[in-house]
Amino acid sequence: MSRRQFGALAAAGLAAAAVPPALAGPAAAAAPGEPYQPTWPSVDRHPPAPEWFQDAKFGIYWHWGAFTTPEFGSEWYGRNMYIPDSGENKHHKATYGDPAVWGYDRFIDGGTDVAGNHVQFAPKLVSQGGQFDPEEWARVVKASGAKFAGPVAEHHDGFSMWDSTVNEWNSVARGPRLNLLDLFGKAIRGQGLKLLVAMHHAFNYNGFYDFAPPQSTPSLRKLYGQLPRADEDALWLAKLKEVIDRAQPDILWQDFSLNSPGYCINSGPCAVGEQQRLEFLAYYYNQAQTWGKDVVSTFKHFDHGFTTAGEVADYERGGPADIVTPYWLTDDAISSSSWSYTRGIGYYSSTQMIHALIDRVSKGGNMLLNISPTLEGTIPAEQRAVLADFGTYLGRVGESIYSTRVWDVYGEGPTKMGGGSFVSPKVGTAKDFRFTRDKAGGVLYATVLAWPGATADITTLSGKRIDLSSLRRVELLGAPGALKHTQDASALHVTLPAAKPFESPAYVLKLTFDGRIPAVGPASGATVFADVGYRGASAALGAGSYTAAQLLARNIQPRTISAIWPGDGYQAIGYPGDNLTGTPRKYVTATPDLRTSGFNDTIVSLRIAFDPARWFRIVNVTSGLAVDGGGAVAAGSALKVWTPDGSTNLQFGIEDTGDGFVKLTNRTDGLVIDGAGATTAGGNPVQSGYTGAASQQWSITDTGGGVCVIANRASGLVLDGGGSVPSGSPLKVWSDDGSANLRWTFSVG
Repeated sequence: MSRRQFGALAAAGLAAAAVPPALAGPAAAAAPGEPYQPTWPSVDRHPPAPEWFQDAKFGIYWHWGAFTTPEFGSEWYGRNMYIPDSGENKHHKATYGDPAVWGYDRFIDGGTDVAGNHVQFAPKLVSQGGQFDPEEWARVVKASGAKFAGPVAEHHDGFSMWDSTVNEWNSVARGPRLNLLDLFGKAIRGQGLKLLVAMHHAFNYNGFYDFAPPQSTPSLRKLYGQLPRADEDALWLAKLKEVIDRAQPDILWQDFSLNSPGYCINSGPCAVGEQQRLEFLAYYYNQAQTWGKDVVSTFKHFDHGFTTAGEVADYERGGPADIVTPYWLTDDAISSSSWSYTRGIGYYSSTQMIHALIDRVSKGGNMLLNISPTLEGTIPAEQRAVLADFGTYLGRVGESIYSTRVWDVYGEGPTKMGGGSFVSPKVGTAKDFRFTRDKAGGVLYATVLAWPGATADITTLSGKRIDLSSLRRVELLGAPGALKHTQDASALHVTLPAAKPFESPAYVLKLTFDGRIPAVGPASGATVFADVGYRGASAALGAGSYTAAQLLARNIQPRTISAIWPGDGYQAIGYPGDNLTGTPRKYVTATPDLRTSGFNDTIVSLRIAFDPARWFRIVNVTSGLAVDGGGAVAAGSALKVWTPDGSTNLQFGIEDTGDGFVKLTNRTDGLVIDGAGATTAGGNPVQSGYTGAASQQWSITDTGGGVCVIANRASGLVLDGGGSVPSGSPLKVWSDDGSANLRWTFSVG
């Protein structure tokens, strides 16, 4: 599953893949009993994420198989042992011999290492005198709070963990001589959990064994993915049909290379034949109808093999930076170094993984966590401890996770999580909150990622952004009694117990309202609503201009806007004609009913701009430092970045100059930021008196969530904070490469 071994080689592709694929709208369910056909219009009618899946939130699976046998490197041992001078290659030669002679197949059929020891993936059940107890695994998983679980039924290595009739390289005919898929399926369902089956076999013939020598028999060529491509595509489908019929999985999870051009290190296509992919989907969905089940099929979010119309996109070791629809999934590992057990394996902390779950649920996703059992079939104590911590946390505050839905805002605070695949989990702080709500929309959960002390201050719930008059009760989950709370223009302030009531990775405040949770205003830009009272269809808009077509793409029909809520320091300018034409109306405060201004249901296009009457700090995303004019300086003086404070040296007015550009005027000296002397990357802008020159004009583009890029009109270069630099470092310009060093937020001074 993991592509850690070639992550560096695919880094450019991964950067591009951090943005999810085009998101399809909700698909109509197939009529009961109506069979699916192997065509995209037909399978796209399958609902991708049934309600039970959206309620479940947390699942467990495990990488355990023949690749575990050497307990070295990772689950990619079977590939890397053939790569000259790799760590696995050197280990294999020293431990087993030349991999051209002592091949990966011997881990399955058995062999003798250079020390004379028998080597084989052949765990024994407890009932047969061994250490492997699938029932005990299932009990541990159940106690963790997981709602779905299951095995990797076949990894890239081509070894099937069931009684396959199409693949003689299976766990019943060879190795342990056990039907592992059946054992796990019965154990998991015996605990009342949904069954997940993970299949990684597409990469078996799309590059996993690229470095292995040509095999001598048809059977070995099958194991090593060396059959003709048409035969491999047929085998890929036949294995899936067997898994479907034998296990009847609730979730059938698939790894990459369904259609992942650029992600495989070989000269051939990194894909499974399209017709086979369609036949799989139709077969699975038709079988599920006969079982009377709502099932889930997944794919990697950068893969083009399936679509989000009928399937669920999965982020590996990561997740999006903000709320993403439609519903999604992430798979992550309890280990920081490998998906399968290895000697000396490293682990993430319980707090890291629990914070990752909280963050991902707040953004509209489920989390699938991998554990790594040993060759003998035991779950190591360190992994059990993490699972037990999940169970304790979810046992206490599970109502803030299970059966919840995303709120209008995922969270607040300095710790940014996610942003794509292969993003390490982080530990949040007492200033980091993540939000969820109940399905009825009357209860808001605010989870703080560390104990905040005497008072929890939630800035998203400030008087500037939300009307809390209908808030009836605030309580701390796991502790008795209601909590005192007050709201002002800066935050909702909740008085917490004098002593921390218990130790926990995070603490949950439950806010119960009379009726629905009130709408929340934006932190930046503006939000528009189709119905008065901030109801109906809505769209959060960053700074910029929006034509009728652009609003329609955000599900806002022309002439339907009935309420507008500008963020603090922003203004919304509505036009009755498309392309910002006609006599506009300006809104600088929250307006719940446009009928009061005579502009209800008349807006066709919009411009969201900064309020020129306000002053702003321009703060770099990487360093947290603000642009600093330096005080009452002379024209031509350079700018720097500085620790944010209340000084007017760090405050700028943002005034529209026309054509979508602005001038940035320092409050202390009245000079504007000028890029005239910074026409190449690395140059330093200066301050000068405003003349209307293009070098003194800048475009501000919201890239999402109020994070902006600031580009010079003359040079096209963007403001650059320089990275993690000390306070006082010079401000410069750079070519926009997407780096966080080139991204800025605006806060009202």
